[in-house]
Amino acid sequence: MTLLRYFTLLLALLGTPLFIVISALALFSFYSEGIDISVVIIEMSRLSDTPLLLSLPLFIFAGTLLSESGTPRRMLHLSQLLLGWMPGGLAVVSLLVCAVFTAFTGASGVTIFALGGLLFPALVKDRYSEKFSLGLITSSGSLGLLFPPSLPLILYGVISESRIDHLFLAGIVPGLLMLALLVAYSVKKSPKREEKMSRATRTEIWAGLREAGWELPLPLIVLGGIYGGFFVAGEAAAVTALYVLLVEVFIYRDIAFARLPEIMVRSMMLFGGILVILAASMASTNFLVDMEVPNRIFEFIRQYIDNKYTFLLLLNVFLLLVGSMLDIFSALVLVVPLIVPIAHGYGVDLTHLGIIFLTNLQIGYCTPPVGLNLFLASYRFERPVVQLYRATLPFLALLMITLVLITYFPFLSLFLVELLG
Repeated sequence: MTLLRYFTLLLALLGTPLFIVISALALFSFYSEGIDISVVIIEMSRLSDTPLLLSLPLFIFAGTLLSESGTPRRMLHLSQLLLGWMPGGLAVVSLLVCAVFTAFTGASGVTIFALGGLLFPALVKDRYSEKFSLGLITSSGSLGLLFPPSLPLILYGVISESRIDHLFLAGIVPGLLMLALLVAYSVKKSPKREEKMSRATRTEIWAGLREAGWELPLPLIVLGGIYGGFFVAGEAAAVTALYVLLVEVFIYRDIAFARLPEIMVRSMMLFGGILVILAASMASTNFLVDMEVPNRIFEFIRQYIDNKYTFLLLLNVFLLLVGSMLDIFSALVLVVPLIVPIAHGYGVDLTHLGIIFLTNLQIGYCTPPVGLNLFLASYRFERPVVQLYRATLPFLALLMITLVLITYFPFLSLFLVELLG
């Protein structure tokens, strides 16, 4: 059995898909204890019946449709009309558009590839330095992960059995705080201009609103539907997916009807990978719980750390490392089940913990030397990755400040939950 575990480790080092490695470890672990390995299949079946899981494939499908359509261009054009006149206007527009787009697509790589080609030349043309422009786009590629209907927020809720509507509320204030710091820095770094930027005319703004008018209600559909008591998360996802489908295929006609099967397959492949990893991980988690591994880890940590705030500091360091090495879905599936019982032992609110998790993993995307956004931006803009390291450092410092505030001031995450939840 030890040999099989070493063989599984070898497969992981050779780049074998994560779901195979996790599934193999779960099967070997149960088999070594004389437990029928059919419990893994039972766990997969139980997970597939989870009502909250229904929202994931629907939001993934909606996000894929948005990324394949003209939505990024329309959002950028409207934002420039409304905010382009202010100091640092284009940089502020870039941050807002990236945040909104990432909230719906859930994957920072999509944001960098969908918006990077529009934003980078526009920022350079507007006399922003190349270093600033690269750092801004790379850092803001994962900026919207705290805003609803973020897929990682939903996935955390499924794994930790937390209320998704509470998580949606909890991410709003920390996300706005993060956005505000980056906006302030962008305004400060805006190029000096002798001439005053002209505002768009009412006619231009009205034309921009008409052009993007069908996409503007999307946040209201999700938030208004859930908090107005009209939908639960799964129903809101279904309405959102149907609305996006009708708008992008039949109203704007950005996506040909013949392309829908390809987009559906691509969306469901992403969801299928998440589902298999999640099911295998949950089975492994049940084994670890049965073996009392989280309790043992908690007791070991308590010997050296008896303070909740010291624990949160070490947790942040650990999660930053995890976030820089794994994609956010794999990191959530692998780490959340182990950390939740330990954090609970220190009295950390699970909703607050979720926001800490996602903030760390979001920052990990652009943390040198192996943050995923750094390599995606290097490939997209054809720049050395070392250049991206230097470009993102000021933005990384601001994100770290936000992380500290979010970690040690829980009311930032829980204020809206207590007020409206």
